[in-house]
Amino acid sequence: MKFISWNVNGLRACVGKGFEQVFNTLDADFFCVQETKLQEGQIDLCFDGYQSYWDYAEKKGYSGTAIFTRHQPLSVRYGLGTDEHDHEGRVVTLEMPQFFLVTAYVPNAQDGLRRLDYRMRWDEALRQYLMQLDKEKPVILCGDLNVAHEEIDLKNPASNRRNPGFTDEERGGFSKLLSSGFADTYRRLHPDTQEFSWWSYRFHAREKNIGWRIDYFVTSERLMPMIKSAHIHTDIMGSDHCPVEVVVNT
Repeated sequence: MKFISWNVNGLRACVGKGFEQVFNTLDADFFCVQETKLQEGQIDLCFDGYQSYWDYAEKKGYSGTAIFTRHQPLSVRYGLGTDEHDHEGRVVTLEMPQFFLVTAYVPNAQDGLRRLDYRMRWDEALRQYLMQLDKEKPVILCGDLNVAHEEIDLKNPASNRRNPGFTDEERGGFSKLLSSGFADTYRRLHPDTQEFSWWSYRFHAREKNIGWRIDYFVTSERLMPMIKSAHIHTDIMGSDHCPVEVVVNT
């Protein structure tokens, strides 16, 4: 099975930049998107053979996640099940016969780290949620997790210390998730490769490949032997992020 995750940074804008062609070319079993920036009814986007499930933020033009799937889920959940965290459209979970698929758009700590405390509570809530799911069956988490975990995961680590996405707190939160029985699939398969999934729109960052790897597939550790490949589609345009992919033998 092929899984794709893409922060589209506004789905309507991305559709105008070739989203549907990318979707069809990648030909995934599950195609997860983050930062749709939509309210229900604002887009009519359907693909033959796919069902779609959407989590919308209450705030207009903000956040939002969705999953397109070729496979009928046993159940669908939205959010993390806690009122503090479930108003921004950040999580969709599909229960499949052999695994849970979770797509998440993790909150940004924002300028001045003014939302860092909330971000850390969100990270812990996500970790607890994934651990509960993992007790039932293996988990595949994907999405924009808004953290570059190690120095290899961004171009300029020294100058970005204490910037949103590269604080000790956020990196430690990701380490804690991995130590709870989960694996960063790309880094596990490509331990020494520096590739990025996000580039600022400023300073020609993508042209110069001054980027960050903040989009992930994280799986239950026991799924790692089934991960056939992990790939970052750096050549695909349409957003300030590019799609990331895993192929899982089932």
